[in-house]
Amino acid sequence: MIKLVIFDLDGVLVDACEWHRVALNDALKKVCGYEISIQQHKTTFNGLPTRIKLAKLTDLGILDLSKHDEIYKIKQSLTISIIKKYATKRLEKIELMKFLKNNNCHIACYTNSIRETAKLMLKKTGILNEIECLITNQDVIFSKPNPEGYNMLVEKFGLKKDEVIIVEDSPKGKQAAYDSGCNVIEVLSPDEVNVDLFKGVFK
Repeated sequence: MIKLVIFDLDGVLVDACEWHRVALNDALKKVCGYEISIQQHKTTFNGLPTRIKLAKLTDLGILDLSKHDEIYKIKQSLTISIIKKYATKRLEKIELMKFLKNNNCHIACYTNSIRETAKLMLKKTGILNEIECLITNQDVIFSKPNPEGYNMLVEKFGLKKDEVIIVEDSPKGKQAAYDSGCNVIEVLSPDEVNVDLFKGVFK
């Protein structure tokens, strides 16, 4: 019996992957004149924390280490502005949270985003108060694709891994989810994440 559903955030509960891509590219262009291509984003950078993305760019010889903090601060500021402008209440997500709770299921979220932007996204979507526990990249030592955050949530709720479902979309997130040993539902976009996705789970 499923007793806990853990949602990723970007690309699962909110359609924010593009917001992060645009914000980081705008910061990069402003500081060093570089832009991550859509192909690079899909194959290498999608789902990673900003600090790790910057480290990868440095490893590739594209970005000087001394520019990391400046770009990071600009990127986070731009992300918050974009969320405030574009994030909206998602009624199907609110309906889903009520459905899960009516089936005696706990709800949690684990994201590679920082806490400030994660809480803002959840608030603007209308489901922040439905999430019983939020884990961000600031709460773990090893972010996704490491399963640390998912394992933390399983332990926090005192459950067996076969009692937990993780909903993920990105390659890094799916790797973390499967490596945790929990049940996994893969989605392509937030539009798939609604009550219909779980009707077969709670019969």
